[in-house]
Order: sequence, then C-alpha cells, then structure tokens
Amino acid sequence: MAAAARRAAGLLPLLLSSSSGARTPLRRALSLISPPRSYRLLSQPARPFSTSPFSASASASNGAAAERTRELHLYNTKSRKKEHFRPRAPDGEVGMYVCGVTPYDDSHIGHARAYVAFDVLYRYLRYLDYEVRYVRNFTDIDDKIIARANQLGEDPFSLSKRFSDDFLSDMANLQCLPPSVEPRVSDHIDQIINMIKQILDDNCAYVVGGDVYFSVDNFPEYGELSGRKLDDNRAGERVAVDERKRNPADFALWKAAKDGEPWWESPWGPGRPGWHIECSAMSAHYLGHSFDIHGGGEDLIFPHHENEIAQSRAACCDSSINYWIHNGFVNVNSQKMSKSLGNFVTIRKVIEMYHPLALRLFLLGTHYRSPINYTIEQLNVASDRLYYTYQTLRDCEESCQQQHKNSGDSLPASTLNYIQKLHDEFETSMSDDLHTSVALAAISEPLKVMNDLLHTRKGKKQEKRLESLAALEEKIRVVLSVLGLLPSSYHEALQQLREKALRRASITEEHVLQKIEERTAARKAKQYEKSDEIRKELAAVGIALMDGPDGTTWRPSVPLSEEEAVVVKT
Repeated sequence: MAAAARRAAGLLPLLLSSSSGARTPLRRALSLISPPRSYRLLSQPARPFSTSPFSASASASNGAAAERTRELHLYNTKSRKKEHFRPRAPDGEVGMYVCGVTPYDDSHIGHARAYVAFDVLYRYLRYLDYEVRYVRNFTDIDDKIIARANQLGEDPFSLSKRFSDDFLSDMANLQCLPPSVEPRVSDHIDQIINMIKQILDDNCAYVVGGDVYFSVDNFPEYGELSGRKLDDNRAGERVAVDERKRNPADFALWKAAKDGEPWWESPWGPGRPGWHIECSAMSAHYLGHSFDIHGGGEDLIFPHHENEIAQSRAACCDSSINYWIHNGFVNVNSQKMSKSLGNFVTIRKVIEMYHPLALRLFLLGTHYRSPINYTIEQLNVASDRLYYTYQTLRDCEESCQQQHKNSGDSLPASTLNYIQKLHDEFETSMSDDLHTSVALAAISEPLKVMNDLLHTRKGKKQEKRLESLAALEEKIRVVLSVLGLLPSSYHEALQQLREKALRRASITEEHVLQKIEERTAARKAKQYEKSDEIRKELAAVGIALMDGPDGTTWRPSVPLSEEEAVVVKT
C-alpha cells in the first residue's frame, strides 16, 4: 500500500490521465494515496470510513465532477464581497485568465506573489475536481520592451523572448504549474485588429492620425470595477497624455508606427496594439467573451482591468466575467518596492540564497489579498519552517521503509481524528477565499504528532505507530501538493536547503564539521565555555548544532540574532 501510495503521490503535480487518455480529476486521483475503505477505529465498533478525507464523498457517473463537500467562496473585486463560486458550466470547464508579464527585465517578487497566488487557485480548483482552462499571456511588445531593447542595442522580440524564458524558469523553480495556454501578443495581431474594428463599429472608439483611441464618454459603465468616477480618472499610466484625445481618460487601442519600432499593417495604417486591448482579444480568443475568473495584481484594477471591461463590452455586448480576483502588493522592509528606492528584489536574487519553495512558503504565509512585507528575517523563518517540515516527513519515510509494519488495516482513533481535523481545517480555510496561512497552520499539529511517534519513548510504544506515521504523512503530502510545496524528494530538498544555508553563512560544510570536532574535543576536556562559544558562533550565521546519542549533527536555522529579534517583536 505504501509503495503504491508514493507512486501515486508522485503524479500529483501533473494532469492525470487514464489509459484511454481521458483526464482523471485531481481530487479523485488523490484518493489513490489514501487509507482503504477497510480502515476502522481501534477499540470501537466498525463504522464506515470514506475512501479519503480529501476525496469527494461521492462521484457522479460518466466522469462528471464529484460531489463537492465544501463550497468555494472567492472575493470578487467588482462586487466588493466574497461570493459563492458558481462556474458558468457546472460540469464543464472553468475559464481563468490571469494577466501575465511584460518581459523586459528579470521577474521580481511581486510577480512571484501574483503567480503563486493564482497557481494555488488553479490547484485548488482542480483539487475540487473542476476542469480548468488557465490562460496567462505574455505582453511581448510594449513601450517598456522597446525602450529596454534600444538601451541594450537588442532586437525587441529577442529581448522579450529571453526574459520570457527566464520568467518560465522562475515559475518552474517556484513550482507553479504551467497554464493551459500561454499566448503572446505578437501571435494574435489579427484577433486584436478584429476586436478594434468591432469597437469602432459600436461607436466607442475614434481614429486620429493612425492612432485609435477608446472613447470612455461613450461607455457609461466605465469605472464600475474600480469604483472611480469618470471625472476622477486619469489617463493610462504607460504613456503621456495626448492632446488629440477627446477625453484625457481615453486610451489607445492601436498606436501608429514610429521610426525604429516594430509594426504591423492595419486598416488605420502601420502600427502596433495598445496595452489594454491585448488581454481582451486573447482572453476572448481562448475562453470566449464570457468566462469565470479574471485575475491579476491589485495595481491592474485601474486602469488595465477597467479598460479591459470597457473594450470587451464594446466589442461584444454580452461580454461578462463572473469573478474579478486581485492579489495585494509586496512591500520590502515596509516600503513600496521600486527601482527608484533601490529595493527592487528579483526572484533570481532571492533563490540564489534561499530555496525557491522557502520563498513560496513565505508568500503563502499571508492571505493573497493582504499586503505582504518582504524581509530577510521572515524569509529565514520560512526557510527554517520548510526544513522542519521536510525533515519530519523524511524521518517518517525512512522509518516506514526500514521497519516492518504490522499486519492489519486499523488505525488508532487518535490518528484518524488528527487526519479528519487536518482535512476539515484545510478545506474550510481554502474554501474561504484561499486562506493559505490557516491551511499551513493546520499541518503543525500532525507534524508534532509525527515527531512524537518518531522520537519520544512514549510515541515509539504506541500501537500501530508505523501505520499512523504513514497515514499522517500521506495526508500532509496532499496538503503540500495543493499548496505547491511538495518536493520531488524530501531528501533532495533537505540537501538543497542545507546548501543554501551554507551559502548564506559564507562557510563550507567542511568548516562546520571541523567546528563540530573542535566543540566535541572542548566538551571532553570540560572546556564548556569554549564549547558554547563555538555553538553560538555557528548559530549566529544560521547553523544549529544538534547533540544526539550518535554524536553532533547540524541543520539550518534562523540566525541567532534574528531569532532573538523575532521573539522580542512577538
């Protein structure tokens, strides 16, 4: 059973398929790694036990979505309240469009925050057995790309391709699942031109010298997403105000060609698309004019998403998005992150020194709609927590592999209660607008129970100890998978965390082992002051020494000075 469970668990990050090629719902696949139906409470009368606390209570026939035990609620920016998620096609595909990057530079932790948040939504929808068509675009032609390319003497498309590839590498390191489709603006010029024609036909746009502008005065609903009144609106943030506009809030749908810039032929002359029209055209092309979820950072509410609504409705009066979802900002040391302040932090810079999943864990520790404050201290805490989690699960894995489990299929009542409690807290928190911080907190108690079973005298004597360990590990594995925190190997992840800790401390493992030998010699010589100095010296740089019956080992930790600061703040 355990071997089969691990094989099944290894498939979790993927879209599972049957031998016939039909897609298996993720939540149904999760039942493959759960206790069998015959599990019973010890010392109690037999009673039914579902295939898995994490699988649906029943499955519909003919491959339809399984019955959902929790109703998902999401905060809708447009209605300014949490709403019960009801997809347009209950037994069909959920359509989700998330605005992607403009690839003119390395991606930063603000990008990480956004795409980790929507990756969790994507994973949780699949966990709930929804089919999801997830579209995330690349704006591969834009003023910023052109300016950067000119600065570097590089072709704009070559530059955007290079940074797009780097972005995809960053997303893979953060364990963000690939979207269903990743369209690029340059491949969808025909769709963009056709949409602009429709907007002109609806009398919501006008042509000025080869440029095409959207007329906000001709769209009375303008401002309904952001709550802004038309008089309060400012022009788009990416270009200066054009005196030829009928209203300063009018925005460009098509920009006439300029010398040295890429351009395409159009009915209005050579040029290129404006920023906002791109997402309207590509979302309509892949998801239709009406779909379920449109997402992005809070900074996109106005003007980008406001303008998307206006131009999409002008092109098709039936255009409608059910849920507008936005993630909060990232601050750095309590200041807004910006290049001008010199606190611009790229994903690549972070993962040079920290495991990518430590960054992901840090981001998930705050609700996606709340602002998050990035500090090295909090990243160290996240890295330490990740190491503790993986070490516990690795110890459990090794113990279950090396020792023979007793026959039988029963689990103690206490273990089943821990599993059910984890299930309830996980689904309740995630179904309440993706409260990932609460979901993460839910695994704390099971991890402590596992450590007691692994290392305490009382725990080692518990009946069905190994079976309990295996069942708890499998349940935590499911939670980590949905949160995107399940590594391909606990052992490899632990080794990577150790390597990053050594790099941050600017020391080698050989140096640490030498210090351990010096400390051991000092203790034997009863030079306890010197022994404590060595321990504190290493602790100050994030290396904790662990004394045990088999000698002294080391593990990464929060640097001692930072740990003391966190305690004081708390």
